Amino acid sequence: MAESPLDCLIIGAGPAGLTAALYLARFRRRIQVVDSGASRALLIPTSHNQPAFPDGISGAELLARLREHVRRYDVEIARAEVEYLERDGKDYRAGWSGRTVSARTVLMATGVLDIEPPLPNMVDAIQRGLIRHCPVCDGYEVIGQRIGVIGFGRGGKREAEFIRAFSDDVTLLTLGQSLGLGTAERHALRQAGIKVEVDPVQEVRCDDSRITSVLLRGGRELSFDTLYSSLGAKVRSQLAIGVGAHHDRSGCLTVDAHQQCSVPGLYAAGDVVSSLNQITVAYGQATIAATAIHNRLLGR
Repeated sequence: MAESPLDCLIIGAGPAGLTAALYLARFRRRIQVVDSGASRALLIPTSHNQPAFPDGISGAELLARLREHVRRYDVEIARAEVEYLERDGKDYRAGWSGRTVSARTVLMATGVLDIEPPLPNMVDAIQRGLIRHCPVCDGYEVIGQRIGVIGFGRGGKREAEFIRAFSDDVTLLTLGQSLGLGTAERHALRQAGIKVEVDPVQEVRCDDSRITSVLLRGGRELSFDTLYSSLGAKVRSQLAIGVGAHHDRSGCLTVDAHQQCSVPGLYAAGDVVSSLNQITVAYGQATIAATAIHNRLLGR
């Protein structure tokens, strides 16, 4: 006898996926969570902008608490990579690790993967908080410091200008890439007091608690307190795009006011959605999506 369809398959167990799972479990919906174990939140050493955690909380601890909360409702969280997702009439079919399931709805909470600069010991430096990705999250912690921004083009310019609000010592490091800006944009950087270094970086030197220096090709050495990487991210939206979901240029999924994608019954929340990438935003989007899914399935 075939297994009856899930009410919702949640792909991804970061803050968005786990919040949606919590709500749907409390709505008494039959759900399954599948997660590859690579949530971006795991790289957060300490977050100080999470409400109710004035002393900060690490991304790993936050996820652990969310998982424990969800498991109290007997929700299964499978550790696997979803290999395919396809439409099956009005429902969906997905598979991983030799298992196939059907679901009436799917919530994509797959997030993004940061594009890291080609520098040694990157992951270790990120987990120690020496190289950062999100000035919205932690710009307050670097007020007045010497800050290097790794990036180029308009994305690098925007990041450097945003960080300039926290420090008057900001340098844009292009790692040997062309700055990729017009005359007016270069002038705007100069007017903001943002320095630009186009020489490649050979080495980032750290001690136990801070960046000590950045060695450029040719032997020049620059001193920074922290570095921000602003090279963009790879959006994990391929499964949704494969079933026809609309997306923006970067691959982020576009959704309606109920977090539904352009394909009926397919929802999305968190960094995979075209919006502000913040954990608190992911919570809200997941809550909206879970409630919309429950309402969609009333009577089923």
